Amino acid sequence: MAATINKKIIHGIYDDEVPLLEACNKLKTAGIKIADVFTPFPIHGIDPIIGVPRTRLAICAFIYGLTGLGLATLMMWYMMVSDWPTDVGGKPNWAYYFNIPAFIPISFESTVFCAGHGMALTYLLRCMLVPGAKAKNPDPRTTNDKFMIYLELNDEQATKADGILRAAGASEVNYKGTITETLAY
Repeated sequence: MAATINKKIIHGIYDDEVPLLEACNKLKTAGIKIADVFTPFPIHGIDPIIGVPRTRLAICAFIYGLTGLGLATLMMWYMMVSDWPTDVGGKPNWAYYFNIPAFIPISFESTVFCAGHGMALTYLLRCMLVPGAKAKNPDPRTTNDKFMIYLELNDEQATKADGILRAAGASEVNYKGTITETLAY
């Protein structure tokens, strides 16, 4: 058995981030789920309001940093201890751990290099910012000076959300069509 649900797409456009945050809070209080928010710059504190989970990118950065540190350590051990031991400043060259203070700058730089490049690639791939990708932003004005709340709601919630968006100071409330979802149960 399957059920079909029609949802209206609503765009609430704002000129400033403060009314946008107020509208998000009022929508959440009213039990209306916000599909997405598009802004020209990051807004502090909006993630928990709209239900965005905490990111795991920091874990990726830590793993990339450890990879860089490991590669640097292996490279320095091979070059300075195993392959071509060199007496630098009277430091013993027959064990890596005796030379660790001399290797700290290289270790740090390699860690930062790998973490930075790995994070850039992860971000680009995660956000699908690859050549030829289609923009996910429904209104290009949000990349310049407008703020937008994107909602997908049924008829009853759409009427309620329209009132909340207008009361919160939306400069525009646009209806952009419907989405049909089929639920199987």
